[in-house]
Amino acid sequence: MKKSLQIATAFVSLVVGAGFASGQEIMQYFTSYGVTSIFGCIVAAIIFSFLGMTLAQMGSDLQTTSHKEGLYYIGGRFFGPVLDLLICFVLFGIAIVMLAGAGSAFNQMYMIEPSVGSMLMVLAVMFTLLWNAENIIGILATLTPYLLGFIFILLIYSLFTMDYSISELNELSKSQPSATPHWLLSTVLYVSFNFSAAAAMLIVVGGTVVDRNVAKRGGALGGLLLGLLILLINLALFAKMDVVRGVEMPTLMLAQQIHPVMGIIMSIILLAMIYSTAIGTLYILAVRIVTPERFSFKIIVMLLCLVGFAISLIGFTTLISKVYAVMGYLGILLVLAILWSWLRNPGGSTKA
Repeated sequence: MKKSLQIATAFVSLVVGAGFASGQEIMQYFTSYGVTSIFGCIVAAIIFSFLGMTLAQMGSDLQTTSHKEGLYYIGGRFFGPVLDLLICFVLFGIAIVMLAGAGSAFNQMYMIEPSVGSMLMVLAVMFTLLWNAENIIGILATLTPYLLGFIFILLIYSLFTMDYSISELNELSKSQPSATPHWLLSTVLYVSFNFSAAAAMLIVVGGTVVDRNVAKRGGALGGLLLGLLILLINLALFAKMDVVRGVEMPTLMLAQQIHPVMGIIMSIILLAMIYSTAIGTLYILAVRIVTPERFSFKIIVMLLCLVGFAISLIGFTTLISKVYAVMGYLGILLVLAILWSWLRNPGGSTKA
């Protein structure tokens, strides 16, 4: 059970920064559909759980040491490279959104120009990747439970200080911009782009476990935890829609509503999660292009960071609605490939 929990928490940690730490993602893909968003949260939990279970189990069966082995098993020699390229695109897209998110967080909390805030994050990420500051990354990984604790506090605060009726909040929610015209499509897109980023990690982590049932249980549990967290944030945002509507960082606004000190603490945790996610996505992408031992690795890192910064100037909210949606549609290819792989051998071992 301990190993299953490790897989589950690794799954959750990777998605937290990219998928819902700021609250803007949940706002556009779930809360903006009003009460119906609860069904979206339930569907997301089911899909996340199934996909997590399938990939972690596959990694265990194949005893993978690289995500390429799993992707080539899923897609074969022809479609495997396509899936690999797709994941690289999604990782870069998430990194760009993280840089834009840093700018919004600095602006909302400290009144710093968004472009300046994004540049500060770019410099921090670049420094970490160039000098391999592994200790910093290790420390940041421990912040995830604190973020989850803060989310629970925000939920309790929101529910007990709700000023409007459910019907009024429902109308306010539906007046917010949505990622797509329908809640179910938004749910599928949200899961697909987040899972595309987590797929590589799940395949590799699953390969560290000999017992396929342990890996299977860990992936399923991680998916259920993600669904629960999405539901909690969704309810918190819905209950305080009169406060968070039109705000780029809704969770940060809720924390500021409780107390200014809570806002500062939340901003630090949020920036740390953004920082950690940006490092992870850009590192995986850079390593896919060139080995870290080569000098050209440093050049690739700097190019990725600078190009990412330039695109991030488009703006956090716009990138969430446009870039994440495009990545979601592309991610559906991976989800369908995983589903097809599972249907070929449902519940059975992938070992020869």
